[in-house]
Amino acid sequence: MDNFTIIYNILKTLEKAMSLEEFDKDTISAESQKIPFPLWCRIIKIMYDNNYITGVEVWETFDCNYPKAALIRPEITLKGLEYLNENSIMKKIANAAKGIKESIPGL
Repeated sequence: MDNFTIIYNILKTLEKAMSLEEFDKDTISAESQKIPFPLWCRIIKIMYDNNYITGVEVWETFDCNYPKAALIRPEITLKGLEYLNENSIMKKIANAAKGIKESIPGL
């Protein structure tokens, strides 16, 4: 799974959680995404640094070569919602273009 897919999946899960009273943080854990913990920490840091999510703690340690991350009360931000919307539109455009290409011989 590529990093953009992981980001999309986490943001999509957080978007769905907006209507819930309680959110199970394990649904966006490294284990649930089936990725190594260091990669998960880096992805959480990227999303936090780019204001796609809030409610996380990210820190650096001397004994580790990657940032550490912990979920406190994760939530998607407006920028995260915009990211999901833009990627959904791009997927639709790409699928439409693929359909056109397949239906017109010689393209």
